[in-house]
Amino acid sequence: MANESMRQNWAESAAGWVANEAVFDAVFTPVTGAILESARPEKGLRVLDVGCGTGTLLAKSTAAGAEAVGVDISEGMAAAARERVPEATVLVADAQTADLLREAPGSPFDRVVSRFGVMFFEDSQAAFANLRRATAPGARMVFACWRSLDENPMFSLGSARLAERLDPKPESPAEGEPGPVAFADSGRLGSLLEGAGWGEVRIDPLDFTCDYGFNGTDGVEERLGQILSGGVGRLAQEQLRPRVGADEWESLLDEVREELRRNRVDGALRFPGAVWIVNAVNPA
Repeated sequence: MANESMRQNWAESAAGWVANEAVFDAVFTPVTGAILESARPEKGLRVLDVGCGTGTLLAKSTAAGAEAVGVDISEGMAAAARERVPEATVLVADAQTADLLREAPGSPFDRVVSRFGVMFFEDSQAAFANLRRATAPGARMVFACWRSLDENPMFSLGSARLAERLDPKPESPAEGEPGPVAFADSGRLGSLLEGAGWGEVRIDPLDFTCDYGFNGTDGVEERLGQILSGGVGRLAQEQLRPRVGADEWESLLDEVREELRRNRVDGALRFPGAVWIVNAVNPA
């Protein structure tokens, strides 16, 4: 079955994303805004949200009057999205292989959107082609994906301190492999989209600030919660915590907190984020 490893990964990750929904939404507000500014969902349009997660873009699309359909490979994510946006249709399916118009009957989609939901396919070109087949001529796809690891402290700040204590240490995906930074190479991404039949491809950089001080705190505990619910954090709790014992585990978490505090700016945890905002049109 295609994307089976990612299916398992997101089954395990869903609870953490759901628990931290408000934090992710606040920190990624500039990214969400950039997607919506380009996609402009509105009344009369049918919008497909790929990797819809807990439903951020679904909620924004329905609020704008569009008919919104979400698709996610994770049942946990889909359940949260259904609860958050009951007026949307939410599918548990693999967007690389599913017949999306059969799963969600209706007119072809006018917009395809995604916030960090399209970097995990085993065959990205096949996935983008499958998405295009579900769209109307002239339909626009707009999504955000991460640039390189080096440009994004999101993937190392705090969590690296846990990762270095694991044995074996988790390996980062090789360049181009499915994962958060699969599309760091914009040239490769453009070729994949064009190979899938999309036209008018535009890949623009967006630099923003991951601001964990959104709720008036210094953001350290909010970021720590995300780290512990992510892949490295879950492994550390399953493998490292039982091995080192409660006292050493708490000391290690204090080290993570201290590292995060050292990165506070004006009293709150703030660090750079670097993504691509991608636009493409179905020329069929």
